[in-house]
Amino acid sequence: MSQSSKSPKPPAPASGSSTPPPVPTSADVARLAGVSRATVSYVLNNAEAVRISEATRRKVREAAEELGYVPHAAARSLRAGHTRIVLLPTSHVPVGPMYTTFLNELQWALRRLDYTVVQYGSLGLGGDEAARAWAELRPVAVISLGQIELSARNVATLKRAGARAVITMGPAGVPGAHALVMNQEEVGVRAAAHLVARGRRRIGVIVPEEDGLELFSAPRLAGARSVAGAGAGSGAGSGARVEALPMAYSEESAAALAARWRGLGLDAVFAYNDEYAMLLMRAFQDEGLRIPEDVAVIGADDLLIGLLLRPRLSTVQIEMPTGDHLASLVDRAVREPSEITERHDLMAAVAVHREST
Repeated sequence: MSQSSKSPKPPAPASGSSTPPPVPTSADVARLAGVSRATVSYVLNNAEAVRISEATRRKVREAAEELGYVPHAAARSLRAGHTRIVLLPTSHVPVGPMYTTFLNELQWALRRLDYTVVQYGSLGLGGDEAARAWAELRPVAVISLGQIELSARNVATLKRAGARAVITMGPAGVPGAHALVMNQEEVGVRAAAHLVARGRRRIGVIVPEEDGLELFSAPRLAGARSVAGAGAGSGAGSGARVEALPMAYSEESAAALAARWRGLGLDAVFAYNDEYAMLLMRAFQDEGLRIPEDVAVIGADDLLIGLLLRPRLSTVQIEMPTGDHLASLVDRAVREPSEITERHDLMAAVAVHREST
């Protein structure tokens, strides 16, 4: 093979030229690797239906790397009839380490299934604006974390733009979308029931002042109140009182609440989650309040650092599905689109008794 026929590299621009170098194509890769353009497409798109030797796959990948060639996503989408983009709107609020880990696992699992996960910054967008913005990217699926309230019309907008599946995560479903329901009320139920079972009858529930966290905090407060409001003979909650206590995630806010704690007449607190609980415990100790003798404290999420505190932090352990499990649900919804939507309960909760209660 002559040198001229062997090298498909486009000529480099002259020194000092402002003209960008030509974009390498799959035909360039095919010539350098000595294979057909179809083989290049099969290899670089990880097609499993076609048998290609490992040696050929290696030649194609090496040629593509040498030329700096990457497949064109738009062209690939035209051939397939849809993109492989799963759009994941970014969270507007600090959802905490447990949920961050879960979402990271989900993204890795989707990538293993050959989806491209695109995180979209939707801060400040309402449902209609968000749906139109997301639809512009033509995602094959959208996983909404529930912080933007979608309507059936928004779901229809996304589906007309090519989304085969719209999945919402949160306490309630949306018509036309699959619902991945996280029952936050159960977290409050477990925390309050744990405190009541240990003789506590005057329970404060921390309600974070940070915007957006009401998606989690409101149902947790409602769950705690449902235990306190249980009538005679309905369980351990009879006779308990629950008081909502606003608090920001700051040392100053925790200190202010701890300073007036004795005047509140409360003997326990469900501190929303472990992070708020740890902040408040330090403030209680600075005020000379004994834990659990003067005030019992329970958090939620079962973070490892809660075991390092003294006293060790009681918590509500939240059992979430694996990222692989949720990714498989998304993949099935994409491969088998249907007007019939499904609801999946995503979590279970159990109280873990430690020294702080």
